[in-house]
Amino acid sequence: MRVGTILQVNDFPEARKPAYQLTIDFGTIIGIRKSSAQIASHYTKEELVDRQIVAVVNFPKKQIGKFMSECLVLGAVGKKGDVVLLSPDFKIENGLRIA
Repeated sequence: MRVGTILQVNDFPEARKPAYQLTIDFGTIIGIRKSSAQIASHYTKEELVDRQIVAVVNFPKKQIGKFMSECLVLGAVGKKGDVVLLSPDFKIENGLRIA
């Protein structure tokens, strides 16, 4: 698990639940990865840009429709399946490991 900063957010209309396609910077060692996340019910695209998140970066890539997800963004899942992102309390270096 690593910390990354969301660089870009796009709509993902092909997803079954409200979702976004994210481009995330994990620093120089890991680089930039893409992911999809079913978080559109809680977050606007504008709220997500420049936000730091926690993600699993060592899973195999996963094809989701025409989109290739390269990491898994982590969040707490509520009773209705809504997701609230996990993130550090303050700005830290991209790519740092979660202990």
